[in-house]
Amino acid sequence: MSNARSVSNTRHEKKGGAARSLLAAQDCALLLIDFQPTSFFTVQSIDRQLLISNVLGLAKTAKLFGIPTILTTVAAANFSGPQLPELEQLFPKVEPIDRTGNNPWEDDRVVSAVATTGCRKLVMAGLWTENCVVLPALSAREDGYEVYVVADACGGVSTIAHDMAIQRMIQAGVVPITWQAMMLELQRDWARQETAGQVQEIAKQHGGAQGQAALYVQTMVENAARETSHDVREKARAGSRR
Repeated sequence: MSNARSVSNTRHEKKGGAARSLLAAQDCALLLIDFQPTSFFTVQSIDRQLLISNVLGLAKTAKLFGIPTILTTVAAANFSGPQLPELEQLFPKVEPIDRTGNNPWEDDRVVSAVATTGCRKLVMAGLWTENCVVLPALSAREDGYEVYVVADACGGVSTIAHDMAIQRMIQAGVVPITWQAMMLELQRDWARQETAGQVQEIAKQHGGAQGQAALYVQTMVENAARETSHDVREKARAGSRR
């Protein structure tokens, strides 16, 4: 990180401590819960293809920014099936913690994996919102974690089940967020070139209309650069003929 960006971040932190309330890659962990076939089959609160796209956008964001990611499944071998294959491809070295219970926070291995990250901000997404997401969110909140739930990367068996679970979490102090909001909050400054280009790529792949806007802007900028380069070459040729 350049000195200019470091100075900018320091100045931002001095303005009422605003930066401390925002997500930063170095102080948050991600818990992805039960993205398995049996759970996907019954999701009714969101289009399932959109849900998968949102989950992958979130996962790619976490990988890009180096956010510690914990994967957990329930009864993978004999009931729920394997986790989303794309998650295994994104995190080949992360072994999913397979549980028997609905609440991941009641599994000591999950709690230990989160604690090992050293992060006190915990971002969660999973299936179903009203069961295996709301329970660990409330439990982690009680244990002193600052918990965020990625609402559009979660799904419930009905819209009301999902919505009531989100409301219950909010009332307990859990912070709702969307995956794109999280990605943009982590990026914050487009001068951070080490991630800016890949953020645009993730947006184009999984961001829907926003992704199309990113593609449009990129195309216009590239076209303008090509036209400028062409004009410079033409002027150079004209000058050499004189």
